[in-house]
Amino acid sequence: MARKKRGDVVNGWVCFDKPFEMGSTEAVSKLRRLFNAQKAGHAGTLDPLASGILPIALGEATKTVPFLMDAEKVYRFTINWGVSTDSIDREGEIVGRSDVRPSVEAVAAALPSFVGDIDQTPPRFSAIKVDGQRAYDLARDGAEFELASRRVTIHEAAVTDAPDADHVEITMRTGKGVYVRSLARDLAIMLGAEGHVSALRRERVGPFSVDNAVTLDILADLVHRDAASEGLLPVATALDDIPELAVTDQDAFSLRQGRPIVLLPRQVETLKGQLHGDARTVSVFLGQTLVALGQLRAGRLEPDRVFNLS
Repeated sequence: MARKKRGDVVNGWVCFDKPFEMGSTEAVSKLRRLFNAQKAGHAGTLDPLASGILPIALGEATKTVPFLMDAEKVYRFTINWGVSTDSIDREGEIVGRSDVRPSVEAVAAALPSFVGDIDQTPPRFSAIKVDGQRAYDLARDGAEFELASRRVTIHEAAVTDAPDADHVEITMRTGKGVYVRSLARDLAIMLGAEGHVSALRRERVGPFSVDNAVTLDILADLVHRDAASEGLLPVATALDDIPELAVTDQDAFSLRQGRPIVLLPRQVETLKGQLHGDARTVSVFLGQTLVALGQLRAGRLEPDRVFNLS
């Protein structure tokens, strides 16, 4: 007999405003316990030294996590000029000092060099694996190693504040895999300065933003008032840029059984007009309920993720 899962059936996304000094795994554990959910996961790690948007999936929402990995992100961060650290943040060991304080105009003039498709080398203090070990562990041990650069995309980057000569705030919109600390490091090198990231906040991950975010205190209050569902967003929130298909009860039943359905020619043409590039993924709804994610092939929709929602 199958062992009964611990916890309650809780399905949905939490647009969590992660506080400073809390790790992503810790955040998932706290919310899972708070909701007493059977299953939880997160989309896109956020360092303990950063605050801001950490989308956390509960229950059936965990099946949609991969669709957020490529989502656009918005970061707002501050560079502290004058001191460089080995981790490129304020917790690292100091490795360089300089009296150079780049002007706002100089920073603004340099930023376009980092916009577009660029090659970026991750920080040595990162979670990337090198021969099976995390780079940050090797860096802490003083090991010699090199990280390969990778192609990333930065859509926009602009100076948004400069409170004094020692600090400049930059806001940028990026694709996947961009390291804020790497940009700060490379910008300082370009400007002949020393600097590190002294503050970092993620303001958006795809459809999740500060506008619909909730804090741990807010969630705890909702749970205390037996209103936890008010802190949840629909499972389909992560699928905002995926074409939708409305189906009948019979087609929904077939998809839930893992069987493909045949589409009408007009449905196929409509979906093809909404898909981009080689994409074939379609989200299927029965009324307002997400039924499945499927692949459009030869006039049929073949389910590859089925959701147990009501």
